[in-house]
Amino acid sequence: MVRPKPALRTTASITTAVVLLTGAALGAAPAAGAAPALTSASASAPNLTFHDIPGSDGITLKGNVFRPSGAPAPAGVKHPLIVFPTSWAMPQIEYLAQAQKLADSGYVVVSYTSRGFWLSGGKIEVAGPPDIADASAVIDWALANTSADPDRIGMGGVSYGAGISLLAAGHDPRIKAVAALSGWADLIDSIYSGRTQHLQAAALLGGAGLITGRPSDELSRTLEDFLGSKLDKEPEMIAWGAKRSPATHLDRINANGAAIMMGNAWGDTIFPPNQYASFYEKLTGPKRLEFRPGDHATAELTGLFGLPNDTWTSTRRWFDRYLKGERNGIDTERPVQLKSRTDKGYEGYPDWKSVGAAKNRIQLDGTKKVWANVDSGANGGITLLSNALDQFLKLPPTVSVPLLPRTFASVWQSERYGSEQRVRGTAELHTTVTSTKSSGTFVAYLYDVGPLGMGKLVSNAPYTFHGQTPGRPFPVDLELFSTAYDVPAGHRLALVIDTVDPLYIEHNPTGAQLTFSSPSTDPSHLSVPLREK
Repeated sequence: MVRPKPALRTTASITTAVVLLTGAALGAAPAAGAAPALTSASASAPNLTFHDIPGSDGITLKGNVFRPSGAPAPAGVKHPLIVFPTSWAMPQIEYLAQAQKLADSGYVVVSYTSRGFWLSGGKIEVAGPPDIADASAVIDWALANTSADPDRIGMGGVSYGAGISLLAAGHDPRIKAVAALSGWADLIDSIYSGRTQHLQAAALLGGAGLITGRPSDELSRTLEDFLGSKLDKEPEMIAWGAKRSPATHLDRINANGAAIMMGNAWGDTIFPPNQYASFYEKLTGPKRLEFRPGDHATAELTGLFGLPNDTWTSTRRWFDRYLKGERNGIDTERPVQLKSRTDKGYEGYPDWKSVGAAKNRIQLDGTKKVWANVDSGANGGITLLSNALDQFLKLPPTVSVPLLPRTFASVWQSERYGSEQRVRGTAELHTTVTSTKSSGTFVAYLYDVGPLGMGKLVSNAPYTFHGQTPGRPFPVDLELFSTAYDVPAGHRLALVIDTVDPLYIEHNPTGAQLTFSSPSTDPSHLSVPLREK
């Protein structure tokens, strides 16, 4: 029998964190108290005004407009338009700092609180058809009420705003440029990768939605089925996620031809980088992909407070090139720009497949067995916190590899490297698994191990199986989350596999045992992508 999962306890603790994070981001201002602060901002910035914008189905969206100047534009003068839908759980003031900078350089900028959140009408539809229709309705309103140029329209945003912008680009051909930051291309591959529920990510989103908005009945039902591990509802959940995934609408996005810039963090625990990179490779129009250290939305965070920020600098350059026609060079640079977690500057690549073109294969010899249901100590950290610590303080999740209990964790190590190993891209695990039960979950971790045996987390990924015959071996291929990490000379890489991680819901029945083997006809290995010298 599958053990009961601690979803409710974890959800409660994450919800508490959401309250604190949301309060900090909003200056601890409650929803009802937002209006006075906005009125003050409007008075001090005459080119900023606040509006009730008609949504797609009769609802009202709370929005604001930055104009290039305090006075209305002279008759006939048009300015490029940028529309920013807010992130999940954020109000319309989210983009004030960046909107002001864009307006100062000649844009009309419209931001609006996404439906279902704060004071906007409707319910939370998770980038469903009403949200996409809202984006077009906001564009219609901007064209009728501002000096926006109908031939120069862009959309962008962080997280939820990024996903809505990508989807809108496939449904509204008026959109010519998109900046999708810390978003998703495949919703299922984001929070259900390896057929494993990403517990903390889903609970974080659900908790924030309850605190700041009004979830739709469909969202509440889907989240309950997801966190409750209702496998009989899996086809419905996958269909729900596919409808909300830009990857599903790729043909329409390519047909409309918007210039698309995508940015994300290596350690994004809500929307991992793999799904973004895969989507990027399939785009056929002008495109750019940027990856940096950090967790979800932390790469853009300082820019939202008006501080210097590389992501927002690229965003402004992207809009300047494809909405203003400026020859600023961004379209002639190598379109894939990566920054390693050791902050050694940016690296340019012609495409994603050129990242990590060299491969180092670590053989996973022998047979190793682990008992399930016990956390070995290896884990992927805490959503939003651990990878932010890695970004700002270079403190990734760490474990003593020699002290990991081999009863609950399988460990393989490479030789010590004589020179620095620059890991770039997606490590791939191939192994053979035998389980004593028909269902199970394991998590693979890649560590950088120093001379004293302390391992710093490089990457990880979960894998869940159902319907396997107990005692019968079956092959597993698993992509770890993409990263850029420099392993110092004298260190080694270690692959660790255990069965419990607080980031994920696990499906290990009581008493289950997993065996990892390497048949001579199908050897197990870990393929590590490296930057060529």
